[in-house]
Amino acid sequence: MEHPIDHWPGRMIGPVYVRSTPGDAADQAVYVHGLAGSATNWTDLMGLLQDEVTGHALDLPGAGHSPAPEDGDYSIDGHARAVIGLIERIGAPVHLFGNSLGGAVSVRLAATRPDLVRTLTLVSPALPDLFPRYGPARVAMSATPGIADWAINRLGTISAERRLRATMAWCYADASRVHPDRLRDAIEEVRRRDALPYAGKALLATARGIVREYFRGRLWRDAAAVTAPTLVIHGRRDKIVHSRMAVAAGRAFHDVRLVTLADAGHVAQMELPEAVAREARRLISEVRLGNAATPRLG
Repeated sequence: MEHPIDHWPGRMIGPVYVRSTPGDAADQAVYVHGLAGSATNWTDLMGLLQDEVTGHALDLPGAGHSPAPEDGDYSIDGHARAVIGLIERIGAPVHLFGNSLGGAVSVRLAATRPDLVRTLTLVSPALPDLFPRYGPARVAMSATPGIADWAINRLGTISAERRLRATMAWCYADASRVHPDRLRDAIEEVRRRDALPYAGKALLATARGIVREYFRGRLWRDAAAVTAPTLVIHGRRDKIVHSRMAVAAGRAFHDVRLVTLADAGHVAQMELPEAVAREARRLISEVRLGNAATPRLG
């Protein structure tokens, strides 16, 4: 198995930790990870697109190497403000990418600050589903007061490797695709996070933020307000966000192309980065040429 590329170097930019690709590409991209994820979720995709865009993947407040937010706000709006702050520091507009929770954050941002977003690429975005799979239901239960405290204590008795393998089994269509080096790095990251006093609170508070948005229903109104050309990618083998949500996305977004990947799960940018990069390049090229995206389910 070929050795994977190293994770991109990072630094603090304002209140968040950001990993960036080198180079002098004219356009910039910002990548937003999902719940319990980090900037390293985008390493391979950033590498594949670095000749097209200079990439910046942030750790959301309280995740990865980013400290807990001073105001304690882990809501979708709070995370969106963190991403807005980064974009304003590096220069707008950007090509914005979001996966799962990061997709919801990116939709909120694109709807409320269209001046910051040139294109929007969503990978299995966490948009409200009236018929959620077991995964989202489990998130909702684990975010419930009382149950949440029990869940955190229970997780503390399970090894980092076992927890990570369980997460990968949920997120990947085929977890055997994870390179051993990537697995080792991820286990060490879980152990590092376990030692942080705010890690459990950050995870649970962010999960509660997602649940609140599901009941509010605002995210679909946000989707209808997005003006940036949009690409929505779903994996047919996603155990967390059902691929039927691509149809709902096609109805909500104005300028959208829909792509389904037959052999991908919830984190297609990690599992099949070449396929995601191919579709992202197409969108970026269309925008540069002045062509609108055309709806497609493939």
